[in-house]
Amino acid sequence: MIRSASEKLRRFYDQFSRDDNVLVLINADPDAIASAMAVKRLLWRKTASVTISNLNIIKRPDNLAMVRLLGVNLIHIDEIDKTRFNRIVMVDSQPEHNEAFVKFIPDVIIDHHPHTGVSAPFLDIRPAYGATATIMTEYLRAAKIKPSVKLATGLFHAIKTDTSNFEGQTLIEDVRTFQFLFRHANIHLARRIEHADLRIEFLKYFKRALQNICRRKARVFIHLGTVINPDVCVLIADFFMRVDSINWSIVSGICDKKLIIVFRNDGIRKNAGNVAKQSFCKLGSAGGHKGMARAEISVKDLKGIVDYRDNQKLQRWIINRIEKRTVTKIKKNDNQI
Repeated sequence: MIRSASEKLRRFYDQFSRDDNVLVLINADPDAIASAMAVKRLLWRKTASVTISNLNIIKRPDNLAMVRLLGVNLIHIDEIDKTRFNRIVMVDSQPEHNEAFVKFIPDVIIDHHPHTGVSAPFLDIRPAYGATATIMTEYLRAAKIKPSVKLATGLFHAIKTDTSNFEGQTLIEDVRTFQFLFRHANIHLARRIEHADLRIEFLKYFKRALQNICRRKARVFIHLGTVINPDVCVLIADFFMRVDSINWSIVSGICDKKLIIVFRNDGIRKNAGNVAKQSFCKLGSAGGHKGMARAEISVKDLKGIVDYRDNQKLQRWIINRIEKRTVTKIKKNDNQI
């Protein structure tokens, strides 16, 4: 394995020279941010410059905290002059993942998502891995680079996030890398990033949730009306799953002319992804995993079906649509929606 990692590192370094100006492209989330930090460290003093550019606008409070607390310098893709760079690196993504990547031809792609058929002079795609941060840590170790506290903390947080605290897809390599990073990371700093999921403007939605909660046995349904960010629905859904008598939390809201419906459950004999698909796939995108799922429907596709501007009617429509398609399961097992 060491010989393999060393060979990959050698081939990675072969793509660069000291005169290169490198652009690292990411769709910024914890794994992408930490992986880009690792690329920058690997190329320190080996190239003329390394710039990290995000194609998305970062809105999640925890991601904003990660960038701020770890001192990551990001430049949005709209502010990038592509003619300044002669080497393009893409981490935790592939060109087909976002149309904004199409303008760039990557020299290096390192990712853990399924292979889309992309090609590049240097390609390292490992779909079985839980996080790209694991792959990048292998490169650092092969280069005999001890990660700084901030870099180790970023990689540590990325692996936790992308493996859902090792509840999602995980290899033994992810576990071993996590153990290695634990020795170098600042755990208190990682906890500050992880818990920075609230913004002051989000607090009003908790009040709105408590006022509009509809409880059906161990299930809660909440429609928040118009929300500033879809992450609000996620926060509220996760919050109610902390109540001991609740085993399903379904929270919806309107954002950017879309109806967002977030599903959470306790994972015991339930499948949120199936419920989301059965209830809403004919109207928009819907799916997910056993314990969490999401549906998104354009409000224009609700015309003639339900008045999305009437919060009470929309909440009743969501409840009825979900329960209509799962009533058999409810009768067979009250613990399952």
